[in-house]
Amino acid sequence: MISYWQIFRVFAKIGAFTIGGGIPMIAAIKSELVERKWLTDEDFIDIITLAQTAPGLFAVNISILTGHRLRGTKGSVVATIASCLPPFLIILLVAMFFTAFQENEYVIRAFKGIRPVVVALIGVPMLDMLKATKMKWWSWIIVLGSMTLVCFLKVSPIYILICVIVMAVFISWYKGKK
Repeated sequence: MISYWQIFRVFAKIGAFTIGGGIPMIAAIKSELVERKWLTDEDFIDIITLAQTAPGLFAVNISILTGHRLRGTKGSVVATIASCLPPFLIILLVAMFFTAFQENEYVIRAFKGIRPVVVALIGVPMLDMLKATKMKWWSWIIVLGSMTLVCFLKVSPIYILICVIVMAVFISWYKGKK
């Protein structure tokens, strides 16, 4: 059985070393949890899906769901505290000292250099999740259609989610009627 200390160490490491929180954390979480065999790929995708749809901070939702999956309610508390504590302390330190360095050319360049890395940290896990889902042709139409609507036509993702939920309920009802 996985100890609370192991959960704390892993989530503190994830919280301390993932830049951008939330979605960029997915790659770190996957490498820490799936490769340790604490979660399967399917469990991981389920947790990411639930964390994305639940209200609140994405990273905290992932911690709560994963901790609960590993050790129940106490595991949720440990994972959540562990993932939130390092960023809190880092932000506190940055807030204390950043004003003295915010105009420094090296600091500005460092932040500009971090941007592409964050994009990659978001993109790689998304591609991995797409591969793992083994989607059918109609799922790809929904993905590409949703991306087109959001990126190019500036449709709110909320409207897309509502439409997909209505479609899913209708399809389920229709299949149940057959």
